[in-house]
Amino acid sequence: MGSQGARNSGHQGRHCSSCGTESWTGGTLIYKIRIDGLQVHGFHGVLQHEKDYGQEFLVDISLDVDAGLEDNIQSTVSYAAIADIATEICGRTRFDLIESLAASLVRAVLNYDPRILRTTVTVHKPSAPLAQKFKDVSVTLAGTRDEN
Repeated sequence: MGSQGARNSGHQGRHCSSCGTESWTGGTLIYKIRIDGLQVHGFHGVLQHEKDYGQEFLVDISLDVDAGLEDNIQSTVSYAAIADIATEICGRTRFDLIESLAASLVRAVLNYDPRILRTTVTVHKPSAPLAQKFKDVSVTLAGTRDEN
């Protein structure tokens, strides 16, 4: 599908036999895939006990994808593969900062499939070492595909 996506799908201004609806005649269709609350174990943090024992993190990943209109698995981005990539990076790498972890995840997601136009990653650190009571500490980072 590449960057042409739905623009060249042949669905312009006529009845779509594959989905039974009148097709849209506008520009490119972009759909969003979300993975919310992916539970991963990692060794990220500044303190020695964070580096030694690790802790649980939650990762939210949102993908803006150049939409293919075919109803088959090959026309989309595999959210299972994205979850596997995130789990591996969180468990394999070690960062002092969750900002650096988020940046690594954004780069890996954008490199996975050229149909991913934009991604937003939030890394939650629910057991962050704070003396105060809190619900969550998180960092969100977005990245877009270069048009070059």
